[in-house]
Amino acid sequence: QVQLVESGGGLVQAGGSLRLSCAASGRTVSSITMGWFRQGPGKDREFVAAISRIGSTTRQPDSMKGRFTISRDNAKNTMYLQMNGLKPEDTAVYYCAAKEGGYSDYAPSYDYWGRGTQVTVSS
Repeated sequence: QVQLVESGGGLVQAGGSLRLSCAASGRTVSSITMGWFRQGPGKDREFVAAISRIGSTTRQPDSMKGRFTISRDNAKNTMYLQMNGLKPEDTAVYYCAAKEGGYSDYAPSYDYWGRGTQVTVSS
């Protein structure tokens, strides 16, 4: 089992930045692939980014590249999402997720989920 706890969300003005953290416990995180998803009001859960087990490769939708950066520190059992240039449409609950095997942008393939952290971007 893997337990995931997100932190770092909050209220920020458009153009601002936030850094989300996901602390993992229960297993050595270097053995699992991790990712971020988000779900805005009235929207489906959306893939934000994923990172390989040792952090050597990442995957993001083109719409997220350049503003969002995923990283991980396996020594601290923690994954991060640096978000810059935030827009009101980035308002959502951001979820940390982990899975066995290679990374994926398909939410149902992830085995473990955190409870989420709210990010609200005001205009």
